[in-house]
Amino acid sequence: MISFDKIAPDVRVPLFYAEMDNSAANTAQDSAPALIIAHASPGSDLAENTLTIMSSADQAGKLAGRGSQLARMVAAYRAVDPFGELWVLAPPQQTSAPATGSLTVMGEAQEAGTLCIYIGATRVQAVVAAREANSAIAEAIAIAINKHVDLPVVAAATAETVTLTAKTAGSSGNAVPITLNYRGAIGGEQTPAGLNIAITPLAGGSGAPELSATIAAMGDEPFDYIAFPYNDAGSLAAIGQAMNDDTGRWSWTRQIYGHVYTAKVGELAELVAFGSTFNDPHLTIAGYEPSVQMATDELIAARTARNAVFIRNDPARPTQTGVLNGALPAPAGKRFVLTEQQSLLTHGIATAYSEGGVVRIQRDITTYQKNAYGNADNSYLDSETLHTSAYVLRRLKAVITSKYPRHKLASDGTRFGAGQAVVTPAVIRGEILAVYRQLERAAIVENFELFSQHLIVERNANDPNRLDVLLPPDYVNQLRVFAVLNQFRLQYQEESA
Repeated sequence: MISFDKIAPDVRVPLFYAEMDNSAANTAQDSAPALIIAHASPGSDLAENTLTIMSSADQAGKLAGRGSQLARMVAAYRAVDPFGELWVLAPPQQTSAPATGSLTVMGEAQEAGTLCIYIGATRVQAVVAAREANSAIAEAIAIAINKHVDLPVVAAATAETVTLTAKTAGSSGNAVPITLNYRGAIGGEQTPAGLNIAITPLAGGSGAPELSATIAAMGDEPFDYIAFPYNDAGSLAAIGQAMNDDTGRWSWTRQIYGHVYTAKVGELAELVAFGSTFNDPHLTIAGYEPSVQMATDELIAARTARNAVFIRNDPARPTQTGVLNGALPAPAGKRFVLTEQQSLLTHGIATAYSEGGVVRIQRDITTYQKNAYGNADNSYLDSETLHTSAYVLRRLKAVITSKYPRHKLASDGTRFGAGQAVVTPAVIRGEILAVYRQLERAAIVENFELFSQHLIVERNANDPNRLDVLLPPDYVNQLRVFAVLNQFRLQYQEESA
């Protein structure tokens, strides 16, 4: 007897009745949305602690305020991923001090020219006349900076000094780099003879946001890629608690998944020490040289976007070589070299490299380094492993919940009639094997035969309504290292055949 969900078994009115059953038709994939958590401008139209879908950088500027941390991060994200679904979440405003820095005009311009000042990755140009008063040059610099309303700072000129103040309060303002003539004379950028600009980097920003209500506002909405601009220990502990395997988004009770991306700029020793304090498989901290020319929060947004673009297409394919559009690399001679990159990757810090004048992802590892006993553990080394896990579990969940939402459970060998809404361990085992074969064809997993040998599907010994599964997938790996032993000869001594 066939099991119907809606057609009554005792209907007597003639003739034809049909009910819809979509249980075998579901081939959809989750949209894998991204989330940016960042500050809006004080008094902006964007409600705090409220999830808001964000289609464009223009929309972010209008809602969150031009030059706000949130608007800049959305712009950096959309420069890499113009298509993917993106949401934002703004924590409450901080009352702490903003970072400040300065540009001091010194000497005397012996010739006319143009000053090229880089604030983050944005070039600001100010025209200088020969023998122009330094106070007038400072005023021109301030005006030029303030015309760029999407910059993270505002400028004010007093005598020969231009004071820069971060638009966003807190320590994140300290991570906005300022440099002069980034591209140098070969790129057509040089200070007029006789003139000098002394740069005092942005500093003094202090304080971290209160994130408890912000994280609570995420609810159970799925976000696979979370751009998180706060790298202080307290903020990372808070987002780590939200992601963990016990009660967080990776727990068995929630099954939301997702991964957090952040970054830190610093010297090698500082980054190594910082990475060694974390051990979280759901967190990636990218390390960059002090001379990288892009605000750290924008680097985070660009890298999150690049991962989102790549991993939505294939969660098992490595994200290495991904370009961070808009980022300007540290100058040659000030970049991390191979041995330094190896040290970073050994201490939980993801790496980038520069090639062709752009910044690229080198390897996005997680901060997970040790097991519960403090021994080295590489099971969650690469973030792709976590994204692949989420992909496989979601695929299996979609099949089971679509095809068997209201089925009866019987033991293997039960002689039930055809068409009955009943499953046995063997039926579910066959379904899992079919899913695994599909995943293998998509190069998400491998070794079907060994998977089949180790797969266990059985009824629970104490609960007759429960089916227990030991799922042993073998994930496809990534080509990370290609090693060659070049065993050369000056001349082969054997005669050719």
